Amino acid sequence: MTTVTEILESHPVRDDIDNAALAACIEACAECTQACTSCADACLGESGVDQLVECIRSDLDCADLCSITERVLLRRTDANVAVVRETLEACATACRVCAEECDRHADMHQHCRICADACRRCEEACRTLLEVLG
Repeated sequence: MTTVTEILESHPVRDDIDNAALAACIEACAECTQACTSCADACLGESGVDQLVECIRSDLDCADLCSITERVLLRRTDANVAVVRETLEACATACRVCAEECDRHADMHQHCRICADACRRCEEACRTLLEVLG
């Protein structure tokens, strides 16, 4: 299985971005996309789904932004740093909002607890990469 680190190290563009921080963020985004998508689907299967509409919405928004962020970070050739920064900011915000919403349901639904944890890890990875970018 190919790892993100191997992909990043094989790229011909060598910039001053810390590959470890970049790889960690890409992996966190992928994990969060999966967790949020699965959580939204699980919420749809719960009784009382009408009480989970906001959770489903934040899950789907977060999954979309994490997926976009992952893809933007994988494209290194002539990357526009301003676009990368704004994408990371949007992803971190979506992750924070989603984690807060899922926390409201975490005692009742394990999928919400798992999702909130993935969102917090992704937000942290995005903020770390933002610091690396300066």
